[in-house]
Amino acid sequence: MTGRLIYVMGPSGAGKDSLLGYARRRLMGEPVVFAHRYITRPSGNGEEHVALGVEEFAARSLLGLFALEWSSHTLRYGIGIELDAWLARGCTVVVNGSRQHLAHTLARYPQTEVVHVSAAPEILEARLGARARESAQQVAARLARRAPFVLPDGVRCTTIDNSGELETAGQALVAFLRTPAFEAR
Repeated sequence: MTGRLIYVMGPSGAGKDSLLGYARRRLMGEPVVFAHRYITRPSGNGEEHVALGVEEFAARSLLGLFALEWSSHTLRYGIGIELDAWLARGCTVVVNGSRQHLAHTLARYPQTEVVHVSAAPEILEARLGARARESAQQVAARLARRAPFVLPDGVRCTTIDNSGELETAGQALVAFLRTPAFEAR
C-alpha cells in the first residue's frame, strides 16, 4: 500500500458525515479520495452513501466486491474494493468506518491511521434526536449502551472534537489529511 488509509470513526451523532462533507469540499483536486459506503438503508438524512437492498449487498459480498464490510444496528455496511486501487495509486483514502470494525480493518491494512470524531454527550443526544431515524427511546438506549472505546496497542489516533462549530473541526480534519504520512505518525 503506497497511499494512506484514514479510518474516521466515532459515535452516532458526532457529526462524521458533516465533517467528511466539509473536508471533501475543501480538498477537491487534491489526491484525497473519500470512499463510498454501501449501506442497506435508503439514502437521505445528510448521509453520503450508496443504498443497496439486503439481497444486492449479499450478492456483492459473495462476489468479493467489498474491501471492508460490517454489520451494525441491523444494517450492513461495505467499502468497495476500489479502495485497493486508490491506495496503490498513492492516494489518501478516507473511510467512514465503525469503531467495532477497526480491528478487522487493521488486520487487512496495518498502516491505517485513525481519526476519532467525538462530541459532548448533550450534543450527541440533540443530533441523534434531530436526524429522526430513531424514536426518543431508541436514542436514549443508544446513548446508554455507549461503551468506552479502547484502541489496539500501537495504533495512533487523532481525536477531533466536533461539539462546536463545524468549521473548527473541519479545518482540523483538512489539516490532518494534508499532512504527509510520515509527519502524521
